[in-house]
Amino acid sequence: MTRAAQALPPGSRLREAALRQSYVFALVLLVAAAAANYALQPNFFNPAVLGGNLMTYLPLMLLAAGQTVVVIGGGIDLSLGAILSLSNVLIVSTLGESPDASRILLAVAAGLLAGTLAGAVNGACVAYLRFQPIVTTFATSFVFSGLALYVMPSPGGSVPQGLLSAYQADPLGLPMVFWAAVLVLLAWGLLRSTRYGVYLYATGGDQLSAFVSGVPVSPVRLASYCIAGFMAALAGLAMTLSTSTGDPLIGEPLTLSSIVAVVIGGTRLSSGQGGVFGTILGVIVLGLFQSIVSFMGVPSWWQTLINGLIVVVALAGPGLLGLLRQGRRP
Repeated sequence: MTRAAQALPPGSRLREAALRQSYVFALVLLVAAAAANYALQPNFFNPAVLGGNLMTYLPLMLLAAGQTVVVIGGGIDLSLGAILSLSNVLIVSTLGESPDASRILLAVAAGLLAGTLAGAVNGACVAYLRFQPIVTTFATSFVFSGLALYVMPSPGGSVPQGLLSAYQADPLGLPMVFWAAVLVLLAWGLLRSTRYGVYLYATGGDQLSAFVSGVPVSPVRLASYCIAGFMAALAGLAMTLSTSTGDPLIGEPLTLSSIVAVVIGGTRLSSGQGGVFGTILGVIVLGLFQSIVSFMGVPSWWQTLINGLIVVVALAGPGLLGLLRQGRRP
């Protein structure tokens, strides 16, 4: 803490510390979106309604968490939606008609392995072949989408009722999405506390300085894409359990949404700043805004415009908060 900050009254210091959090703007949007949903849907805070709404956010939450890791490391991944689709169809096609426990484990393992390998392909191209991340992942998204269509040309398949019941359960009275979010945050906290976490932020902040300082930049970036691919595969598993079917194109719309959630959550696309907690808030904010559009009867094609406006506001938010901090300084 600086001397100027120490000279402020306790209340001002607390406000100053709050404004410095990267996800504070997401919290502001969350409160506004929740208030608007409550006005449009009086039973919005009913546990059953709230739990049902949150359950639909889980695939995007997992996908956006993986996107966050890549962005913090200085990259971006436009293929995560395609990886989700590939994992989804692999899981459903491997399950078959009447799977036993071993077949279920094989299906889940196949989906997670495929996602991780797809992320490794992206990471190798970006980290070692020095391809541009946005161009590389845009190209590989077509490759992974093609593979998903090869595995399952049209939507179909089913999921055992036992798996669906487990996914829809409410352990200790709380929806599964809550426990999934807790596990993701715990994993993120553990990752940040490791040497890799320090290297990840250093790589995203300034790759050249990180390399000169002895940071293994290429392995760090490769690992970030592997983590993102694994998280996309987990999102594919969640989507499989949500829809109880396979669809080779189901993940495509979620790629842009994951980037929007990352931006809303305060992770800078210029990298080196942010975290998964803000991204989870961003996912919830995005979902709440989509609910507002639905309840207001606005045509669905307006959602693209609204997503773009949210990104613009989220990008302007940190600057506005910076001006607010400067204005409150004596």
